[in-house]
Amino acid sequence: MAAFPEIVRAHETAILSGWMSDMAASTRRKDLINDSDLQAQASELLKLFSEASQASGDVQSDAFAATRSFLKEIAKTRMEVGFSAAETSMFVLSMKQAVFNALRDALKSNPSELISEIWIAGTVIDRLAMLTVDTAVGFREQTIARQQEDMLELSTPVVKLWEGVLALPLIGTLDSARTQVVMESLLSAIVETNSQVAIIDITGVPTVDTLVAQHLIKTITAARLMGADCYLSGIRPAIAQTIVHLGIDLTDIQTKAKLSDAFSLALTRMGKSVVALKQAAASTQRAKEV
Repeated sequence: MAAFPEIVRAHETAILSGWMSDMAASTRRKDLINDSDLQAQASELLKLFSEASQASGDVQSDAFAATRSFLKEIAKTRMEVGFSAAETSMFVLSMKQAVFNALRDALKSNPSELISEIWIAGTVIDRLAMLTVDTAVGFREQTIARQQEDMLELSTPVVKLWEGVLALPLIGTLDSARTQVVMESLLSAIVETNSQVAIIDITGVPTVDTLVAQHLIKTITAARLMGADCYLSGIRPAIAQTIVHLGIDLTDIQTKAKLSDAFSLALTRMGKSVVALKQAAASTQRAKEV
C-alpha cells in the first residue's frame, strides 16, 4: 500500500495552504471565481482525494466515486462561468506541487521511497485531472449540440401572412436534419392555424441540388397531406437552370419567382385580392350610385 495517502491526510492544512499559494501565482482566475469559493473547492477536493487514496489507487474504483462526482460538478459549473477545459484541469494539477512538497518533507531520508510515492501520487492526480477534461469537453459538446438545435428552430420561422396563408422563408443549406425541423414546423403551424395555403420561399437558399429538391418535395407532399396547397417561391434563373439540368420534376408544384407573386396567388386561391385604395373607393362610389 502506498504511503502518500497517510502523509497527505496528516498534512492537509499545509498542503491546502501551499496549493492556494501556487494557484495565486499561476492558475488563479479572479475574474471568474472568488477566493472563498476557490478555497472551498480546493479544501473539499483535497479531503476527498485524501480519503479515497487511503482505500484505493484506482480513480475509477468505488472509493473515488464521491471524488469523481465532485470533479464532474466542478467541471460543469466552471465551464458555465467561462473556464476552459485546460484551466479546469489545471486546477486539479496545481495540487501536485503542494502534495510533492509534503512528501519530500516526510520522506527526505529515503530518496527511493520518495520517488516512488511522488510517481504514484502524481499518476492519481493526473487521472483525476483527465476526468475534469472529459467532463468539460462533454459538457461543451452538449452545449454546442443544444445551440445547434436552437439555431435550427430559429432559422425556420413560419410566418402568418394572411388568415389561412402561411410562409416559410428558408435561408442557408438544407440537409436531412434541417428538413425534418422545417417539415415539423410547417405541419404544426398548418394544424394550429388551420391554414389552406403554405408558401415555401427559397430565395435565401444558395443552391438547389437533387438532394435539396427531394427535401423540398417531401415537405410539400407532407403539407398537401395535411390539406394545404403548397407553393414554392424564390425560383431564381440560376436555380431554374440547375433544376432543368438535373432533370428534377417540379411540374406538380406551383412555383413563382418572387414571394409576392406566390402571395398574390395564395390570395386568389382564398378568393381574395389586393386593390389600391383609390380604386376600391371608386368601386364603392359606383356601387352606391347604381
